Amino acid sequence: MTSMVRPRRAGHRFTAWLVSLIVPVAALLTWWFASLGNTSPFWPSLRSILVSFQQLWLFSRFASDVLPSVGRMLLGYCVAVVIGIALGVLFGRLPLLHRAFDPALQFCRALPATALVPVSIVLLGIGDLPKIVLTAFVTVFPVLLNTIDGVRAVDRELEDAARSYRLTRAQRVLHVQLPAAAPNILAGMRIALTVAFVMMVVTELVAATNGIGFVTLQAQQSFEVSQMWAGMLLLGILGVLFNGAFVLVERRLLRWYTKDRES
Repeated sequence: MTSMVRPRRAGHRFTAWLVSLIVPVAALLTWWFASLGNTSPFWPSLRSILVSFQQLWLFSRFASDVLPSVGRMLLGYCVAVVIGIALGVLFGRLPLLHRAFDPALQFCRALPATALVPVSIVLLGIGDLPKIVLTAFVTVFPVLLNTIDGVRAVDRELEDAARSYRLTRAQRVLHVQLPAAAPNILAGMRIALTVAFVMMVVTELVAATNGIGFVTLQAQQSFEVSQMWAGMLLLGILGVLFNGAFVLVERRLLRWYTKDRES
């Protein structure tokens, strides 16, 4: 029976994968043929954009601009995840402490990310550090708030069972509370990844010397429209790749949760 179910699931996944390609392929074909004879300097043909993409990003500026951008984003994101989970567990277990810090958290969370760019430059200067710090500051809130909700939603009976086995507080956090709160935490991490990706570009638009956002802005200001569109194309591709990688990791980490819901 199991041997019959597996090929059926594999066939279903392959069909779903093919269906997911229909709209992107149709959009690219439409864009390609609709822009072939286009002479507008603002709407270059897809062919010229792909030529600029190859010349710009494969691979003359890959090491000098793509890697620094992605590295700063991932570093800021990882810092935000560690701080967000640690504080989320603390605030989730200590409601009074959360109540004391909540006004300050809501104030910081409400600050517009773009308005913080000049502040970070004044306080930390230009370079990698202010970009990493600002990315971490803005992306910590989805992880923090989702972790608080996830820890508070842990089943009381599950915690009582952990206490009956005389687990220490640290063991209960690591082996009971964090796994039980994992769906909420990962949902927050997914939102934070999107925010970090946006911040990667925003922080490179002001006082930057390299990065995808910097190169794209330079192309726009020097009227290299095809290169500007090539930068947008790269950002879209990177966004899809990051999201796909996160979904794969999320499915693996939450395999127990998915099976439990399906059963």
